[in-house]
Amino acid sequence: MYTNEALLDIHERSRRSFQKLLDHCRGLTEEQLDREFDGFGYRSVRAQLHHAIGAERYWMSVVDDRMDASEDEANSATLEAIEAFHSSVSARTVERIRSWSTDELNTPRTMKMWGDREAELVPARVVMRTQTHLFHHHGQVTAMCRLLDHPVEPGMDFPLIDA
Repeated sequence: MYTNEALLDIHERSRRSFQKLLDHCRGLTEEQLDREFDGFGYRSVRAQLHHAIGAERYWMSVVDDRMDASEDEANSATLEAIEAFHSSVSARTVERIRSWSTDELNTPRTMKMWGDREAELVPARVVMRTQTHLFHHHGQVTAMCRLLDHPVEPGMDFPLIDA
């Protein structure tokens, strides 16, 4: 069984880690942010960052029965815009987690997804999916940064120590 407190802790640690990655990416030029690499589903650092945040917004909107799959390019125009997008989406996720009872968090219900597909999903698992997905793209950006000769220092993954 998932608890609000555990999900909030996981989300906060993920948010901090992603913020460190955004800070690291400030050392890249605009050309480097937009350089495309073969072998990645989202082919640039900018696209990876934007997608990771947009996916959290999408999945949390699915839980809210208001599926939001919009792609607003203004949210990725600059690293500052990406950071603001991340802050906004993160705040909304925290607000939703805090609003749910333990039963609401853990009870499967029918949710409508992209393409008018429906599935029985557990809200807490949807939240967890957003966080594991964030780290998947965190790794993709880390690999791209290495290819750009701007390697990420160790310790930028899920923080184990309170800070």
